[in-house]
Amino acid sequence: MEKIELTAQVREKAGKGVARSLRRNQMVPAVLYSHGKSMPIAMGNKEVTKVLRTEGGEHALINLKLDGAKDNANRMALIKDYQVDPINGALIHIDLMEVAMNEKVRISVAVHIVGTAAGVKEGGIFQYGQRNLEVECLPNQIPDSIEVDITALNVNESLHVRDIKVAEGIKILSDGDATVATIQPPISAEKLEAMLTATPAVATEGGEPELVKKPKAEAGAAAPAGEGKGGAKEAAKKEAAPEKKAAPKK
Repeated sequence: MEKIELTAQVREKAGKGVARSLRRNQMVPAVLYSHGKSMPIAMGNKEVTKVLRTEGGEHALINLKLDGAKDNANRMALIKDYQVDPINGALIHIDLMEVAMNEKVRISVAVHIVGTAAGVKEGGIFQYGQRNLEVECLPNQIPDSIEVDITALNVNESLHVRDIKVAEGIKILSDGDATVATIQPPISAEKLEAMLTATPAVATEGGEPELVKKPKAEAGAAAPAGEGKGGAKEAAKKEAAPEKKAAPKK
């Protein structure tokens, strides 16, 4: 896995006002967690965003230099969680977890499908299952991703978590019976046409189906939930809330 050096500043104050001020100065409010304790810090937005955009960046082992720490010692850390603005995608908060190089950690790693299944070449349809797997290993053994080769997969066959082989020292904790990839049989032209032209029906009180009438225009629709990787503590959530601007007075 990739090892990256970053610098952070220890901050004495927290809160929405401090977080907004940091963002205006191209900094990201962050928290470093270590054995039940937490330390508010600030990191350069540009540097952290660059790390997250690299392959495997979310699992990068970070050698963190803390400006303002009492012991002046570097910390080894992993990115535990981060939040982005749902509108412009800007990074607004990040959580780091301090790790010891001789202690195993549990972390979610993305599945990377490689190869073209034999069943797909015959017209079958590939379907994804598990996109992430939880693993346990030492910090320096965390893979950027877990490669899964589906080349030998035929129609009506599935590949499960228990079939995946990983490097020595890495243990997969996800359910072994969970499906990672499946090759479904192709849909015939007749069946596809029937599906597209079928008229949906609903059951009446007497049990007989009746044709669904054309729906009336709905008054409104629920707004989609905001994106982001939740999980930070309440104080971090408040800091991560995007700044609201007051409407201009007429």
